[in-house]
Amino acid sequence: MTEQIPISFVVVRRRFDFRSIEVGRWVTAQERDRAAPRFHQALSDLMTILRAPENLISLRSTLGLQYGIGGRPGVAAHYIPATRQLALAKNAGAGSLAHESGHAFDHYMGSKAFRNSGKHGFASVAWLNSADQKEHSLNNQLSNCFRTILLNEDGTQPSDLFRCSQQADKQRDVLYYAQPEELCARAFEAFVEDSEPTNSFLVRGTLDSEEARAGLYPQGRQRQEINDAFGQYFENLGRALFREQAKAG
Repeated sequence: MTEQIPISFVVVRRRFDFRSIEVGRWVTAQERDRAAPRFHQALSDLMTILRAPENLISLRSTLGLQYGIGGRPGVAAHYIPATRQLALAKNAGAGSLAHESGHAFDHYMGSKAFRNSGKHGFASVAWLNSADQKEHSLNNQLSNCFRTILLNEDGTQPSDLFRCSQQADKQRDVLYYAQPEELCARAFEAFVEDSEPTNSFLVRGTLDSEEARAGLYPQGRQRQEINDAFGQYFENLGRALFREQAKAG
């Protein structure tokens, strides 16, 4: 019988070909050994949901992971555009990974889908600012995802999701929830959770949470339309990536 190799961060890095994985000095060996299989299962679920090969998860080896390094007060996880790193705090708990993966993908696609993705580099921001889109059928489908998230059904007004997010920002006197990259990351979370991953480390709370009850995640018909748009886009993207792998192999 073949001996099963324990899941470590080395295994995670090699399987998905992340640029790097860094673990904080204050993370104990026990915490590290508990976290690695959770990352592995969550990322495996995400790969299945997106119907794509491993290199989509690491964004062609451009994405780095950090676990238990730095962090911000009250923030369990965040994406760092300047260094293209997805960072989870040691106590991040369940549900943060899909949101930050959505940010990382949005940022990666900024320069892939648009000729001038602007200062922040997110594809969602570029689309909203009418940046020059590169001609490709997949880019058209990605734009349809943004349109379904950010605009109403006929494309003439902001979506219900945007309006609820704007209201939440107004109550808190901040600009956060209504930023296009945040709207799209939460929509991506909802798509992932509706695809029923095997555990909650990847995503949790888009259906039943304070934010969900405030309308900060897509609801009803818009949620289904967003899920359909993401589903079509990632299915076709996955096919293209698998074909590319087959040719290279």
